[in-house]
Amino acid sequence: MTDWIDIGTLADIPQRGARTVRTGGEKEIAVFRTGDDHVFALVNECPHKKGPLSQGIVHGHSVACPLHNWTIALKTGEAQGADSGCTPTIAVRQEDGRILIARPVAEKAAA
Repeated sequence: MTDWIDIGTLADIPQRGARTVRTGGEKEIAVFRTGDDHVFALVNECPHKKGPLSQGIVHGHSVACPLHNWTIALKTGEAQGADSGCTPTIAVRQEDGRILIARPVAEKAAA
């Protein structure tokens, strides 16, 4: 069973942008809204040098890391093109106008 955390509404996230949330765990979560209003959540670290993905540019269903321009797929967290690495994804859903993210596994174990 998944524990879900309500983090707000779609309007709380800028279109083609992100906001960050802390859920009590070690890692900050970046929640992204695409131009077509899809929502994705990733740990807020590029797999390359831990750049803050939430400060990157969202294009399509990807984000460009602000440090070295690596492109990360929002759905899978995978680096695109010739780059390799993966950022952990967080399950996200929309329900009754609210955005919910899954509580990360490490937090569940500590609870």
